[in-house]
Amino acid sequence: MDIEQSTFDIDPDLPIATTPRVRFAPSPTGYLHVGGARTALFNWLYARHTGGTFLLRIEDTDKQRSTDEHTKVIIDGLDWLGLDWDEEVVFQGARIVRHQEAADRLLAEGKAYLDEGAIRFRMPPGEIAWDDAVHERIAFQGEDLKDFIILRTDRTPIYNLAVVVDDIDMNITHVLRGDDHISNTPKQIALYRALGHEPPVFGHVPMINGMDGKKLSKRHGATAVGDYQHLGILPAAMRNFLALLGWSPGGDREIMTRDEMVQLFSFAGVQKKAAVFDTTKLEWMNGQYRSAATPQDLFPLIAPQLDELIAFALGSKKDLTQMKKAGAACLELTRISPPAGLLAWLSTPKILRKRAKKD
Repeated sequence: MDIEQSTFDIDPDLPIATTPRVRFAPSPTGYLHVGGARTALFNWLYARHTGGTFLLRIEDTDKQRSTDEHTKVIIDGLDWLGLDWDEEVVFQGARIVRHQEAADRLLAEGKAYLDEGAIRFRMPPGEIAWDDAVHERIAFQGEDLKDFIILRTDRTPIYNLAVVVDDIDMNITHVLRGDDHISNTPKQIALYRALGHEPPVFGHVPMINGMDGKKLSKRHGATAVGDYQHLGILPAAMRNFLALLGWSPGGDREIMTRDEMVQLFSFAGVQKKAAVFDTTKLEWMNGQYRSAATPQDLFPLIAPQLDELIAFALGSKKDLTQMKKAGAACLELTRISPPAGLLAWLSTPKILRKRAKKD
């Protein structure tokens, strides 16, 4: 995978950004979940709306579970959705020395202490509060929160330390993420201040539930962006659908172009209550986009499956299961757009057409 990356060895005295700098920071321990894609989209929309900067950071410090395959799937999913980033991809695992330096500094300043070989951060007493961009004011009491490990005995960083150090070095001004992170925020604010930096603006977006009101999971069906891509959902439809999961542009707007979403997006429109992933609505929205698409728009969406079929026909692939999946994708294209399906058929070598008729 040819991805430019940066370790971001930046001067800690970097001046505060004059325009918003936001980031999407997935862990490559699984595929790109629709919830993560929605978070990425909201950050991207905010950056584009304000003329700011959208960054991508791969949080791969868990070397046992992080894989290059999952990193590629995440990046391919963002590409498919049309979410581009403005600087080199940052890989958190390449920045462990910076995390260790920060932990050692806190230890030397008495803001952390050794605990059986690990370094534990000392939570300060008093109120820790912030004006959340979505939920308004949220407050915790420092004495109600336990001291927490920031560096393990093997000198690897804990999430809360790594994310704060990285956001400082990347000069992140706004952190927009799921509201399951609210409990992490007071710890991170305390770390920012202990390291001599003001925290960014935090905004916590609502979780996504299934139609039964429970947190979206595999029991509700497909949850990975790639699954919907293979099911024939158009990227523009998926992007539009995800934007409306927890955000309202006002009025009765439902079908919006990417430029319209950029123009209309604001934190004020992000809702506090959980969003509902309604597959029926997604299919309806996809139908709206399909009916407006040309065969030339749709054909590239099945090009990879067509390649699989051609490879099978030419004998370079023997995986019958993959061939059947590829064939199903082409048939689906024919169903949703007969002209595009015909275009795919005419682009197929004669040997494949003969083989298909024989089978």
